Amino acid sequence: MQAALFRLVQFVIFVASPTLAMAASNTLPREAVVIETASGPVSFEAEIARTPSEQAKGLMFRQSLGEREGMLFVYPRQVASMWMKNTYISLDMLFIDEHGRIVRIARETEPFSAAIITSGTPVTGVLEIGGGLARRLGIAVGDRVRHPHFPEP
Repeated sequence: MQAALFRLVQFVIFVASPTLAMAASNTLPREAVVIETASGPVSFEAEIARTPSEQAKGLMFRQSLGEREGMLFVYPRQVASMWMKNTYISLDMLFIDEHGRIVRIARETEPFSAAIITSGTPVTGVLEIGGGLARRLGIAVGDRVRHPHFPEP
């Protein structure tokens, strides 16, 4: 009986290890991101995804995201395309132009979906936050995002 239990525990560790390792290795340095909303500033601590490899991983395999946490993808000016494959949590995706203005919000995206979500217009950043937060915090298209990647006008 003990041997069978030991083998079961070994199997669970073996199966879970790659997923846990992928999730753990996905943490990037954090920086402050502030959104100027109609009702005042809203601050986030966002991991910054700068390289194609970091951007490809994004928030995949994450089981949770704190209330004021997120991930900021920074790009040269381009039409951005995202998806939710291997993403366990619903997200709001804020597409941001080169002036730091939110030009589109994809609200409460569907976990694990392979549907492509695009900015529709060229952007230089995408901020992903917890699904439903944009609505709850009053974040809207036209709001200004403050971060060193977006120069002051």
